[in-house]
Amino acid sequence: MGHVWLIGMMGSGKSTVGRLVADRLGRPFYDIDDVVEQNGRASIAEIFGLEGEIGFRERERRAVADVATRPAGVVATGGGIVLDPDNVATMRSSGKTVLLAVDPEVLSRRIGDSEDRPLLTDGKEERLHTIAMERDERYRSSADAVVDATGSIDAVVTDVEAACRES
Repeated sequence: MGHVWLIGMMGSGKSTVGRLVADRLGRPFYDIDDVVEQNGRASIAEIFGLEGEIGFRERERRAVADVATRPAGVVATGGGIVLDPDNVATMRSSGKTVLLAVDPEVLSRRIGDSEDRPLLTDGKEERLHTIAMERDERYRSSADAVVDATGSIDAVVTDVEAACRES
């Protein structure tokens, strides 16, 4: 088995679930946003502010390509990772993609008043619904498996592990 790429909306639990799955599987954990920040020596919000979404997406593409060459691990991706077909191709060729599916209402509660989400600066709840609707088909067509991520963390981790073992 190669990498386990966790995809889904912001707030779906990719980082939290990813760390736990990596621990259970005895694999390294990678977070694409962390790689982008480390390589850019700036926060995601700063990169968005300086380079816009286009600049951020280019940095994200390079981070995905970089992580794909590392030892097989569990990878938390950014919410917009599936917007770039190159990212999807890289993820699929280097492992399995697992969608953490969560309704926008749940996402809104999870994200709360967080100010570190550059795409949600205005009208958070409405914007979150719009983004979720726009991306849903891309998430589903990019996923090898779909896990309902609205349950307990332990249940979600167990379901992701099971999805990784299925062919």
